[in-house]
Amino acid sequence: MFMILRSCALASFALVLALAPAKADKIRIALAETPSDELAAFFVALDRAKANGLDYEWTAFSDEELAIQAVLSGQMDIGFGTPYAAMQKSKAPIRIIFQLSKLKFFPVTSKKYGELKDLDGEPILLHSRGGGTDSIANVIEDKVGITFGQRSYVPGSANRVVALVSGQADATIIDLSNKNKVLRQHADKFNVLPMFEVEASDEALFANLDWIKANEKDVQIFVDALAGVWRDMNEDPTMVSQETDPNGPIGQLPKEILDELDGFYKDAIDGGLYDAAGGGRKAAAADMEWYSAAGQLDGDPASLNIEDFWYLAPLDAASK
Repeated sequence: MFMILRSCALASFALVLALAPAKADKIRIALAETPSDELAAFFVALDRAKANGLDYEWTAFSDEELAIQAVLSGQMDIGFGTPYAAMQKSKAPIRIIFQLSKLKFFPVTSKKYGELKDLDGEPILLHSRGGGTDSIANVIEDKVGITFGQRSYVPGSANRVVALVSGQADATIIDLSNKNKVLRQHADKFNVLPMFEVEASDEALFANLDWIKANEKDVQIFVDALAGVWRDMNEDPTMVSQETDPNGPIGQLPKEILDELDGFYKDAIDGGLYDAAGGGRKAAAADMEWYSAAGQLDGDPASLNIEDFWYLAPLDAASK
């Protein structure tokens, strides 16, 4: 049903789509990380979609860049990420179909730093090159007037917390849940630096538009399931743990992680991480502004056409 790839050999694949995407017997999904608590709601949606006839398989890539390349090369059908630079530069008609989460990330540092401007010239630990935390770092530099020192990349907020707590890093950008965990457990050692509000997408689902149209029925089943779960968990965050398959990839995670699922999703919903409407036009407009400021989109955000980056028909149908 699944496999995990950690090789960077995919980076050498030519990003050429010589043939028009055909109807798939099974949807191939490129995750940007291995299954974790952050993906529990997504796997609940996959289970609902499977119950409605969707046949799929997933592959966990070691970072977002590889997942994006796998979709661009045609090796995978649907990917995780926010590939705005690739969408603008690639000849492939890549479109986002659903916002999975917003960029609710926070600069967390050792006590040697008290505000963002103190990070001028200092090294920082981020999730992936070209990903959401990288874009946050770019916008921080622009808004605060600083330049970070060396950028190092460690996928997964929890892994960056480990590096922070063990003294391997003094500054990072982590998600809402791990920020709250650091404050609960290590408030005497670390600061959460004041940060401006962000509404843009962190993780989204995207695919080749030709493939989407060739697989319209399956894509609609998938988006319907996602939209339903995102609505339901905004009303009751505990539904994620209630519907998690104990024999699935999330159900096999360590007990200490599973025991925290309700708390994780309650914090996430309270913090506005998941849009109950799946993003749509509001998210697309926020993305145009954010990723232009982050240097991943060229041109005036007001002049960019969101339909060059999003395909909204499945989400519009799911909302009716």
